[in-house]
Amino acid sequence: MEKLSGLSHLFMTIFLHNFAAFMVIPAITDVTMAALCPGKDECSIAIYFSGLQHAVTILSCFSFTSFLHILGKSTLPDRERDMVKLPVLTHLCFTFFLYNFATFMTAPVIVDVTMSALCPGEIECSLAILLSGFQQAIIGLGSLVMMPLIGNLSDKYGRKALLTLPITLTIIPLAILAYSRGRNFFYAYYVFKILTSMFCEGSVHCLSLAYVEVVGDADNVPEGRRASAFGILSGIGSSAFVCGTLSSRFLSTASTFQVATAMAMLSAVYMRVFLPDSIVNDNLSTPIMSEGKLDGIVNQDEESDKKIQMFKTLPSIEDMLALLKSSLTFSQAAIVSFFSTLSDVGLHASLLLLLMPILAPALGEAKLLSIGLFFNCAHMILYSIAWSFWVPYAAALFSLLYVFSQPCIRSIASKQVGPCEQGKAQGFISGIGSFANVASPLLFSPLTALFLSERAPFNFPGFSIMCVGFASGHISYSCSNRKNLMQMIAFVQSLMIRAFPPISSERVSNLH
Repeated sequence: MEKLSGLSHLFMTIFLHNFAAFMVIPAITDVTMAALCPGKDECSIAIYFSGLQHAVTILSCFSFTSFLHILGKSTLPDRERDMVKLPVLTHLCFTFFLYNFATFMTAPVIVDVTMSALCPGEIECSLAILLSGFQQAIIGLGSLVMMPLIGNLSDKYGRKALLTLPITLTIIPLAILAYSRGRNFFYAYYVFKILTSMFCEGSVHCLSLAYVEVVGDADNVPEGRRASAFGILSGIGSSAFVCGTLSSRFLSTASTFQVATAMAMLSAVYMRVFLPDSIVNDNLSTPIMSEGKLDGIVNQDEESDKKIQMFKTLPSIEDMLALLKSSLTFSQAAIVSFFSTLSDVGLHASLLLLLMPILAPALGEAKLLSIGLFFNCAHMILYSIAWSFWVPYAAALFSLLYVFSQPCIRSIASKQVGPCEQGKAQGFISGIGSFANVASPLLFSPLTALFLSERAPFNFPGFSIMCVGFASGHISYSCSNRKNLMQMIAFVQSLMIRAFPPISSERVSNLH
Protein backbone atom coordinates (compact mmCIF):
# COMPACT_ATOMS: atom_id res chain seq x y z
CA MET A 1 0.00 0.00 0.00
CA GLU A 2 2.90 2.33 0.66
CA LYS A 3 4.21 1.73 -2.86
CA LEU A 4 0.76 2.37 -4.30
CA SER A 5 0.56 5.63 -2.36
CA GLY A 6 3.87 6.70 -3.81
CA LEU A 7 2.67 5.96 -7.33
CA SER A 8 -0.52 7.91 -6.75
CA HIS A 9 1.54 10.99 -5.90
CA LEU A 10 3.49 10.49 -9.11
CA PHE A 11 0.31 10.11 -11.14
CA MET A 12 -1.14 13.29 -9.66
CA THR A 13 2.04 15.20 -10.46
CA ILE A 14 1.99 14.00 -14.07
CA PHE A 15 -1.71 14.82 -14.37
CA LEU A 16 -1.28 18.38 -13.11
CA HIS A 17 1.72 18.96 -15.37
CA ASN A 18 -0.05 17.76 -18.49
CA PHE A 19 -3.27 19.54 -17.51
CA ALA A 20 -1.41 22.85 -17.40
CA ALA A 21 0.43 22.11 -20.66
CA PHE A 22 -2.59 21.02 -22.70
CA MET A 23 -4.91 23.68 -21.32
CA VAL A 24 -3.33 26.42 -23.44
CA ILE A 25 -3.32 24.51 -26.74
CA PRO A 26 -6.78 25.66 -27.96
CA ALA A 27 -5.89 29.29 -27.31
CA ILE A 28 -2.28 29.43 -28.48
CA THR A 29 -3.24 29.65 -32.17
CA ASP A 30 -5.34 32.79 -31.61
CA VAL A 31 -2.63 34.32 -29.44
CA THR A 32 0.01 33.64 -32.08
CA MET A 33 -2.09 35.13 -34.89
CA ALA A 34 -2.93 38.21 -32.82
CA ALA A 35 0.70 38.78 -31.93
CA LEU A 36 2.33 38.14 -35.30
CA CYS A 37 -0.36 39.00 -37.87
CA PRO A 38 -3.07 41.08 -36.17
CA GLY A 39 -6.25 41.44 -38.20
CA LYS A 40 -5.24 38.84 -40.83
CA ASP A 41 -6.70 35.42 -41.64
CA GLU A 42 -3.38 33.90 -42.78
CA CYS A 43 0.10 34.23 -41.36
CA SER A 44 3.07 32.57 -43.02
CA ILE A 45 5.51 33.77 -40.39
CA ALA A 46 3.57 31.84 -37.75
CA ILE A 47 4.04 28.67 -39.78
CA TYR A 48 7.77 29.28 -40.08
CA PHE A 49 8.14 29.97 -36.37
CA SER A 50 6.19 26.81 -35.59
CA GLY A 51 8.52 24.74 -37.77
CA LEU A 52 11.60 26.28 -36.17
CA GLN A 53 10.21 25.66 -32.70
CA HIS A 54 9.50 22.03 -33.57
CA ALA A 55 12.99 21.44 -34.97
CA VAL A 56 14.81 23.06 -32.06
CA THR A 57 12.62 21.23 -29.54
CA ILE A 58 13.41 17.86 -31.13
CA LEU A 59 17.15 18.52 -31.09
CA SER A 60 17.02 19.63 -27.45
CA CYS A 61 14.98 16.58 -26.45
CA PHE A 62 17.49 14.31 -28.18
CA SER A 63 20.41 15.74 -26.20
CA PHE A 64 18.54 15.84 -22.91
CA THR A 65 17.12 12.31 -23.14
CA SER A 66 20.56 10.97 -24.04
CA PHE A 67 21.91 12.66 -20.92
CA LEU A 68 19.11 11.22 -18.76
CA HIS A 69 19.72 7.74 -20.21
CA ILE A 70 23.33 7.95 -19.11
CA LEU A 71 22.38 9.15 -15.62
CA GLY A 72 20.06 6.15 -15.36
CA LYS A 73 22.92 3.66 -15.72
CA SER A 74 22.94 1.19 -12.89
CA THR A 75 26.69 1.24 -12.29
CA LEU A 76 29.13 4.09 -12.08
CA PRO A 77 31.61 2.64 -14.65
CA ASP A 78 28.83 2.34 -17.25
CA ARG A 79 27.75 5.89 -16.52
CA GLU A 80 31.28 7.25 -16.80
CA ARG A 81 31.93 5.36 -20.02
CA ASP A 82 28.77 6.69 -21.67
CA MET A 83 29.45 10.22 -20.39
CA VAL A 84 32.66 10.11 -22.40
CA LYS A 85 30.78 8.93 -25.51
CA LEU A 86 27.94 11.47 -25.29
CA PRO A 87 30.04 14.54 -26.21
CA VAL A 88 31.55 12.63 -29.13
CA LEU A 89 28.17 11.86 -30.68
CA THR A 90 26.95 15.36 -29.83
CA HIS A 91 29.85 16.89 -31.77
CA LEU A 92 29.08 14.62 -34.70
CA CYS A 93 25.39 15.55 -34.66
CA PHE A 94 26.17 19.26 -34.45
CA THR A 95 28.64 19.02 -37.33
CA PHE A 96 26.09 17.08 -39.38
CA PHE A 97 23.44 19.69 -38.58
CA LEU A 98 25.63 22.64 -39.59
CA TYR A 99 26.66 21.01 -42.86
CA ASN A 100 23.10 20.17 -43.88
CA PHE A 101 21.89 23.58 -42.73
CA ALA A 102 24.36 25.28 -45.08
CA THR A 103 23.45 22.92 -47.92
CA PHE A 104 19.66 23.18 -47.65
CA MET A 105 19.70 26.91 -46.99
CA THR A 106 20.40 27.72 -50.64
CA ALA A 107 17.83 25.31 -52.11
CA PRO A 108 14.87 27.76 -52.11
CA VAL A 109 16.82 30.51 -53.95
CA ILE A 110 18.99 28.57 -56.38
CA VAL A 111 16.17 28.38 -58.94
CA ASP A 112 15.82 32.17 -59.03
CA VAL A 113 19.58 32.58 -59.29
CA THR A 114 19.72 30.12 -62.17
CA MET A 115 16.88 31.80 -64.04
CA SER A 116 18.30 35.30 -63.61
CA ALA A 117 21.77 34.17 -64.73
CA LEU A 118 20.77 32.06 -67.75
CA CYS A 119 17.46 33.53 -68.90
CA PRO A 120 17.03 37.00 -67.36
CA GLY A 121 13.53 38.40 -67.69
CA GLU A 122 12.01 35.15 -68.97
CA ILE A 123 9.47 32.85 -67.37
CA GLU A 124 10.72 29.60 -68.93
CA CYS A 125 14.30 28.51 -69.57
CA SER A 126 15.04 25.29 -71.43
CA LEU A 127 18.79 25.82 -70.94
CA ALA A 128 18.33 25.66 -67.18
CA ILE A 129 16.43 22.37 -67.46
CA LEU A 130 19.11 20.91 -69.73
CA LEU A 131 21.96 21.95 -67.45
CA SER A 132 20.13 20.65 -64.40
CA GLY A 133 19.60 17.21 -65.93
CA PHE A 134 23.21 17.05 -67.10
CA GLN A 135 24.40 18.05 -63.64
CA GLN A 136 22.35 15.35 -61.95
CA ALA A 137 23.61 12.64 -64.30
CA ILE A 138 27.29 13.61 -63.98
CA ILE A 139 27.09 13.92 -60.20
CA GLY A 140 25.40 10.51 -59.97
CA LEU A 141 28.07 8.85 -62.10
CA GLY A 142 30.83 10.48 -60.08
CA SER A 143 29.26 9.47 -56.80
CA LEU A 144 28.92 5.89 -58.04
CA VAL A 145 32.70 5.73 -58.36
CA MET A 146 33.66 7.90 -55.39
CA MET A 147 31.39 6.56 -52.62
CA PRO A 148 33.01 3.10 -52.30
CA LEU A 149 36.44 4.72 -52.58
CA ILE A 150 35.70 7.28 -49.85
CA GLY A 151 34.32 4.63 -47.55
CA ASN A 152 37.33 2.42 -48.15
CA LEU A 153 39.77 5.25 -47.48
CA SER A 154 37.94 6.14 -44.27
CA ASP A 155 38.52 2.61 -42.98
CA LYS A 156 42.24 3.16 -43.47
CA TYR A 157 42.78 6.83 -42.59
CA GLY A 158 39.88 7.48 -40.20
CA ARG A 159 36.45 9.07 -40.53
CA LYS A 160 37.52 12.56 -39.46
CA ALA A 161 40.18 12.87 -42.16
CA LEU A 162 37.74 11.89 -44.88
CA LEU A 163 34.92 14.03 -43.43
CA THR A 164 37.20 17.07 -43.71
CA LEU A 165 37.39 16.87 -47.51
CA PRO A 166 33.69 16.98 -48.48
CA ILE A 167 32.79 19.50 -45.78
CA THR A 168 35.62 21.79 -46.95
CA LEU A 169 34.91 21.36 -50.66
CA THR A 170 31.27 22.33 -50.11
CA ILE A 171 32.42 25.84 -49.23
CA ILE A 172 33.80 26.57 -52.73
CA PRO A 173 30.58 26.73 -54.83
CA LEU A 174 28.74 28.54 -52.05
CA ALA A 175 31.49 31.15 -51.79
CA ILE A 176 31.35 31.82 -55.55
CA LEU A 177 27.67 32.77 -55.49
CA ALA A 178 28.16 34.61 -52.22
CA TYR A 179 30.59 36.89 -54.04
CA SER A 180 28.53 37.40 -57.21
CA ARG A 181 25.62 35.85 -59.04
CA GLY A 182 26.40 37.08 -62.55
CA ARG A 183 26.38 34.85 -65.58
CA ASN A 184 30.12 34.10 -65.57
CA PHE A 185 30.14 33.44 -61.84
CA PHE A 186 27.14 31.16 -62.20
CA TYR A 187 28.98 29.05 -64.78
CA ALA A 188 31.95 28.88 -62.43
CA TYR A 189 29.59 27.79 -59.67
CA TYR A 190 28.04 25.21 -62.00
CA VAL A 191 31.40 23.63 -62.84
CA PHE A 192 32.65 23.57 -59.26
CA LYS A 193 29.30 22.28 -58.04
CA ILE A 194 29.57 19.28 -60.35
CA LEU A 195 33.17 18.56 -59.40
CA THR A 196 32.68 18.92 -55.67
CA SER A 197 29.32 17.14 -55.56
CA MET A 198 30.83 14.04 -57.15
CA PHE A 199 32.90 13.81 -53.98
CA CYS A 200 30.51 15.41 -51.48
CA GLU A 201 27.07 14.12 -52.56
CA GLY A 202 26.17 11.62 -49.88
CA SER A 203 29.68 11.20 -48.54
CA VAL A 204 29.08 13.22 -45.36
CA HIS A 205 25.99 11.12 -44.59
CA CYS A 206 27.82 7.90 -45.40
CA LEU A 207 30.86 8.75 -43.25
CA SER A 208 28.69 9.98 -40.39
CA LEU A 209 26.89 6.63 -40.32
CA ALA A 210 30.24 4.85 -40.27
CA TYR A 211 31.45 7.18 -37.51
CA VAL A 212 28.43 6.31 -35.35
CA GLU A 213 29.48 2.66 -35.46
CA VAL A 214 33.17 3.22 -34.68
CA VAL A 215 34.19 6.01 -32.31
CA GLY A 216 37.17 4.85 -30.36
CA ASP A 217 35.85 1.32 -29.86
CA ALA A 218 33.45 -1.05 -31.50
CA ASP A 219 30.94 -0.79 -28.64
CA ASN A 220 30.31 2.96 -29.03
CA VAL A 221 26.72 2.31 -30.11
CA PRO A 222 25.31 -1.07 -29.03
CA GLU A 223 23.95 -3.19 -31.85
CA GLY A 224 20.45 -3.10 -30.36
CA ARG A 225 20.40 0.71 -30.50
CA ARG A 226 22.29 1.22 -33.75
CA ALA A 227 19.14 1.55 -35.84
CA SER A 228 17.88 4.17 -33.39
CA ALA A 229 21.13 6.11 -33.74
CA PHE A 230 20.91 5.99 -37.52
CA GLY A 231 17.31 7.16 -37.38
CA ILE A 232 18.20 10.04 -35.07
CA LEU A 233 21.01 11.12 -37.38
CA SER A 234 18.61 11.14 -40.34
CA GLY A 235 16.15 13.09 -38.23
CA ILE A 236 18.79 15.70 -37.46
CA GLY A 237 19.35 16.10 -41.20
CA SER A 238 15.63 16.68 -41.62
CA SER A 239 15.69 19.26 -38.84
CA ALA A 240 18.54 21.03 -40.63
CA PHE A 241 16.37 21.07 -43.74
CA VAL A 242 13.56 22.80 -41.82
CA CYS A 243 15.87 25.35 -40.21
CA GLY A 244 17.76 26.07 -43.45
CA THR A 245 14.59 26.58 -45.44
CA LEU A 246 13.18 28.80 -42.70
CA SER A 247 16.33 30.94 -42.54
CA SER A 248 16.30 31.64 -46.27
CA ARG A 249 12.77 33.05 -45.86
CA PHE A 250 14.11 36.03 -43.88
CA LEU A 251 17.29 36.73 -45.89
CA SER A 252 17.96 38.26 -49.27
CA THR A 253 19.49 36.14 -52.02
CA ALA A 254 22.95 37.59 -51.52
CA SER A 255 22.77 37.22 -47.75
CA THR A 256 21.53 33.64 -48.08
CA PHE A 257 24.68 32.49 -49.87
CA GLN A 258 26.89 34.51 -47.55
CA VAL A 259 25.33 32.99 -44.44
CA ALA A 260 25.42 29.51 -46.02
CA THR A 261 29.13 29.95 -46.76
CA ALA A 262 29.77 31.04 -43.18
CA MET A 263 27.83 28.06 -41.80
CA ALA A 264 29.74 25.66 -44.04
CA MET A 265 33.03 27.14 -42.83
CA LEU A 266 31.82 26.89 -39.24
CA SER A 267 30.95 23.22 -39.69
CA ALA A 268 34.44 22.50 -41.03
CA VAL A 269 36.18 24.39 -38.22
CA TYR A 270 33.95 22.89 -35.53
CA MET A 271 34.52 19.40 -36.85
CA ARG A 272 38.30 19.80 -36.94
CA VAL A 273 38.47 21.30 -33.44
CA PHE A 274 35.95 19.29 -31.42
CA LEU A 275 35.27 16.01 -33.23
CA PRO A 276 37.74 13.28 -32.19
CA ASP A 277 38.97 10.94 -34.85
CA SER A 278 37.92 7.32 -34.97
CA ILE A 279 40.65 4.92 -34.01
CA VAL A 280 41.86 2.72 -36.82
CA ASN A 281 42.98 -0.67 -35.54
CA ASP A 282 45.48 -2.13 -37.94
CA ASN A 283 45.21 -5.49 -36.19
CA LEU A 284 41.64 -5.89 -37.39
CA SER A 285 41.16 -7.20 -40.88
CA THR A 286 37.95 -7.07 -42.84
CA PRO A 287 36.01 -10.04 -41.45
CA ILE A 288 33.66 -10.67 -44.32
CA MET A 289 36.60 -10.56 -46.71
CA SER A 290 38.77 -12.91 -44.66
CA GLU A 291 40.25 -15.83 -46.47
CA GLY A 292 38.58 -18.42 -44.26
CA LYS A 293 35.11 -17.05 -44.78
CA LEU A 294 35.61 -16.50 -48.48
CA ASP A 295 36.82 -20.06 -48.90
CA GLY A 296 33.47 -21.26 -47.55
CA ILE A 297 31.27 -18.83 -49.48
CA VAL A 298 32.95 -17.56 -52.61
CA ASN A 299 35.42 -20.34 -53.43
CA GLN A 300 33.46 -23.44 -52.57
CA ASP A 301 35.11 -25.33 -55.42
CA GLU A 302 38.22 -26.94 -53.89
CA GLU A 303 39.91 -27.14 -57.28
CA SER A 304 40.00 -23.36 -57.48
CA ASP A 305 43.21 -22.16 -55.84
CA LYS A 306 42.87 -18.54 -56.94
CA LYS A 307 43.81 -16.21 -54.12
CA ILE A 308 41.13 -13.70 -53.22
CA GLN A 309 42.59 -10.21 -53.06
CA MET A 310 41.96 -8.16 -49.99
CA PHE A 311 40.49 -4.70 -50.37
CA LYS A 312 43.04 -2.17 -51.51
CA THR A 313 42.92 1.60 -51.48
CA LEU A 314 41.18 1.53 -54.85
CA PRO A 315 38.56 -1.21 -54.71
CA SER A 316 38.22 -3.26 -57.86
CA ILE A 317 35.13 -4.84 -59.39
CA GLU A 318 36.26 -8.21 -58.03
CA ASP A 319 36.41 -6.73 -54.54
CA MET A 320 32.87 -5.40 -54.84
CA LEU A 321 31.57 -8.74 -56.12
CA ALA A 322 33.35 -10.62 -53.35
CA LEU A 323 31.83 -8.24 -50.80
CA LEU A 324 28.36 -8.98 -52.17
CA LYS A 325 28.90 -12.74 -52.29
CA SER A 326 30.38 -12.96 -48.79
CA SER A 327 27.11 -12.05 -47.04
CA LEU A 328 23.63 -12.84 -48.33
CA THR A 329 22.04 -10.29 -46.00
CA PHE A 330 24.43 -7.55 -47.12
CA SER A 331 23.77 -8.28 -50.80
CA GLN A 332 20.02 -8.15 -50.16
CA ALA A 333 20.45 -4.83 -48.38
CA ALA A 334 22.36 -3.51 -51.42
CA ILE A 335 19.53 -4.63 -53.74
CA VAL A 336 16.94 -2.97 -51.54
CA SER A 337 19.05 0.20 -51.43
CA PHE A 338 19.24 0.33 -55.22
CA PHE A 339 15.54 -0.06 -55.89
CA SER A 340 14.49 2.06 -52.93
CA THR A 341 16.77 4.93 -53.97
CA LEU A 342 15.65 4.48 -57.57
CA SER A 343 12.11 5.08 -56.37
CA ASP A 344 12.73 7.82 -53.83
CA VAL A 345 15.62 10.23 -54.32
CA GLY A 346 16.27 11.99 -51.06
CA LEU A 347 13.29 11.41 -48.74
CA HIS A 348 13.61 13.32 -45.47
CA ALA A 349 11.24 12.96 -42.53
CA SER A 350 11.62 14.48 -39.10
CA LEU A 351 9.37 11.76 -37.62
CA LEU A 352 12.44 9.52 -37.60
CA LEU A 353 13.46 11.25 -34.41
CA LEU A 354 10.31 10.07 -32.64
CA LEU A 355 9.30 6.67 -34.00
CA MET A 356 12.55 5.08 -35.14
CA PRO A 357 14.09 4.66 -31.65
CA ILE A 358 10.82 3.15 -30.40
CA LEU A 359 9.94 0.73 -33.21
CA ALA A 360 13.40 -0.50 -34.22
CA PRO A 361 14.21 -2.34 -30.97
CA ALA A 362 10.68 -3.76 -30.74
CA LEU A 363 10.19 -4.99 -34.31
CA GLY A 364 13.70 -5.33 -35.68
CA GLU A 365 15.22 -3.59 -38.68
CA ALA A 366 14.16 -6.22 -41.24
CA LYS A 367 10.47 -6.09 -40.33
CA LEU A 368 10.52 -2.32 -40.01
CA LEU A 369 12.11 -2.05 -43.45
CA SER A 370 9.33 -4.15 -44.99
CA ILE A 371 6.67 -2.10 -43.20
CA GLY A 372 8.18 1.16 -44.41
CA LEU A 373 8.38 0.00 -48.02
CA PHE A 374 4.84 -1.41 -47.93
CA PHE A 375 3.36 1.89 -46.78
CA ASN A 376 5.49 3.70 -49.34
CA CYS A 377 3.88 1.55 -52.05
CA ALA A 378 0.42 2.31 -50.63
CA HIS A 379 1.29 6.00 -50.62
CA MET A 380 2.31 5.72 -54.28
CA ILE A 381 -0.90 3.99 -55.35
CA LEU A 382 -3.05 6.58 -53.59
CA TYR A 383 -1.40 9.46 -55.42
CA SER A 384 -1.61 7.69 -58.77
CA ILE A 385 -5.39 7.21 -58.81
CA ALA A 386 -6.80 10.36 -57.17
CA TRP A 387 -6.26 14.11 -57.24
CA SER A 388 -8.98 15.34 -54.89
CA PHE A 389 -8.33 17.82 -52.12
CA TRP A 390 -8.29 15.06 -49.50
CA VAL A 391 -5.46 13.09 -51.14
CA PRO A 392 -2.57 14.98 -49.49
CA TYR A 393 -4.23 14.59 -46.08
CA ALA A 394 -4.83 10.87 -46.53
CA ALA A 395 -1.33 10.34 -47.95
CA ALA A 396 0.16 12.16 -44.97
CA LEU A 397 -1.06 9.33 -42.74
CA PHE A 398 1.37 6.96 -44.45
CA SER A 399 4.31 9.25 -43.70
CA LEU A 400 4.32 7.91 -40.15
CA LEU A 401 5.64 4.57 -41.38
CA TYR A 402 7.22 4.89 -44.83
CA VAL A 403 10.24 6.93 -43.72
CA PHE A 404 12.17 4.05 -42.18
CA SER A 405 13.62 2.38 -45.26
CA GLN A 406 16.99 4.09 -45.52
CA PRO A 407 17.93 4.02 -41.80
CA CYS A 408 16.93 0.34 -41.63
CA ILE A 409 19.00 -0.51 -44.71
CA ARG A 410 22.00 1.27 -43.22
CA SER A 411 21.58 -0.50 -39.89
CA ILE A 412 21.21 -3.95 -41.49
CA ALA A 413 24.30 -3.40 -43.63
CA SER A 414 26.24 -2.07 -40.64
CA LYS A 415 25.60 -5.21 -38.59
CA GLN A 416 26.86 -7.47 -41.38
CA VAL A 417 30.37 -6.02 -41.39
CA GLY A 418 33.01 -5.41 -38.77
CA PRO A 419 34.16 -2.12 -37.23
CA CYS A 420 37.14 -1.84 -39.57
CA GLU A 421 35.02 -1.84 -42.72
CA GLN A 422 32.04 0.33 -41.84
CA GLY A 423 33.16 3.04 -44.25
CA LYS A 424 33.53 0.53 -47.06
CA ALA A 425 30.06 -0.92 -46.49
CA GLN A 426 28.26 2.41 -46.13
CA GLY A 427 30.13 3.78 -49.14
CA PHE A 428 29.08 0.80 -51.21
CA ILE A 429 25.41 1.29 -50.29
CA SER A 430 25.70 5.00 -51.14
CA GLY A 431 27.30 4.13 -54.47
CA ILE A 432 24.40 1.84 -55.35
CA GLY A 433 22.01 4.69 -54.52
CA SER A 434 24.03 7.10 -56.67
CA PHE A 435 23.73 4.76 -59.63
CA ALA A 436 19.96 4.70 -59.10
CA ASN A 437 19.96 8.51 -59.12
CA VAL A 438 21.48 8.41 -62.61
CA ALA A 439 19.20 5.68 -63.92
CA SER A 440 15.94 7.15 -62.62
CA PRO A 441 15.64 10.28 -64.82
CA LEU A 442 17.09 8.52 -67.86
CA LEU A 443 14.62 5.64 -67.70
CA PHE A 444 11.42 7.23 -66.54
CA SER A 445 11.37 10.90 -67.53
CA PRO A 446 10.30 10.15 -71.14
CA LEU A 447 7.43 7.94 -69.99
CA THR A 448 6.22 10.54 -67.52
CA ALA A 449 6.40 13.29 -70.13
CA LEU A 450 4.45 11.14 -72.61
CA PHE A 451 1.47 10.59 -70.32
CA LEU A 452 1.40 14.23 -69.28
CA SER A 453 1.37 15.44 -72.89
CA GLU A 454 -1.36 15.58 -75.53
CA ARG A 455 0.19 12.54 -77.24
CA ALA A 456 -0.71 10.18 -74.41
CA PRO A 457 -2.17 6.83 -75.60
CA PHE A 458 -5.16 7.34 -73.30
CA ASN A 459 -6.35 10.00 -70.92
CA PHE A 460 -4.99 8.82 -67.61
CA PRO A 461 -2.14 10.99 -66.29
CA GLY A 462 -1.96 8.83 -63.21
CA PHE A 463 -1.06 5.79 -65.29
CA SER A 464 2.43 7.16 -65.84
CA ILE A 465 2.75 7.75 -62.12
CA MET A 466 1.53 4.24 -61.35
CA CYS A 467 3.93 2.61 -63.81
CA VAL A 468 6.89 4.86 -63.26
CA GLY A 469 6.53 5.52 -59.62
CA PHE A 470 3.43 4.21 -57.88
CA ALA A 471 3.66 7.68 -56.55
CA SER A 472 4.79 11.15 -57.31
CA GLY A 473 5.83 14.12 -55.40
CA HIS A 474 3.33 16.91 -55.23
CA ILE A 475 0.99 16.60 -58.25
CA SER A 476 0.73 20.34 -58.71
CA TYR A 477 4.42 20.41 -59.53
CA SER A 478 3.79 18.35 -62.69
CA CYS A 479 5.26 15.22 -61.17
CA SER A 480 8.69 16.79 -60.82
CA ASN A 481 9.53 14.50 -57.91
CA ARG A 482 9.21 11.09 -59.54
CA LYS A 483 9.26 7.73 -57.82
CA ASN A 484 9.16 4.54 -59.74
CA LEU A 485 7.71 1.09 -60.01
CA MET A 486 10.86 -0.42 -58.52
CA GLN A 487 9.69 0.40 -55.00
CA MET A 488 7.56 -2.74 -55.16
CA ILE A 489 10.66 -4.72 -56.12
CA ALA A 490 12.45 -3.23 -53.13
CA PHE A 491 9.54 -4.25 -50.90
CA VAL A 492 9.52 -7.84 -52.19
CA GLN A 493 13.29 -8.06 -51.78
CA SER A 494 13.06 -6.74 -48.22
CA LEU A 495 10.73 -9.61 -47.31
CA MET A 496 13.54 -12.02 -48.18
CA ILE A 497 16.07 -10.43 -45.83
CA ARG A 498 16.92 -12.50 -42.79
CA ALA A 499 18.99 -10.54 -40.30
CA PHE A 500 21.76 -12.94 -39.37
CA PRO A 501 23.74 -12.39 -36.15
CA PRO A 502 25.98 -9.34 -36.53
CA ILE A 503 29.72 -9.60 -36.86
CA SER A 504 31.45 -8.60 -33.64
CA SER A 505 35.01 -7.61 -32.95
CA GLU A 506 35.58 -10.91 -31.16
CA ARG A 507 34.71 -12.80 -34.33
CA VAL A 508 37.10 -10.58 -36.21
CA SER A 509 39.96 -11.48 -33.94
CA ASN A 510 39.09 -15.19 -34.06
CA LEU A 511 39.28 -15.19 -37.83
CA HIS A 512 42.94 -14.34 -37.63
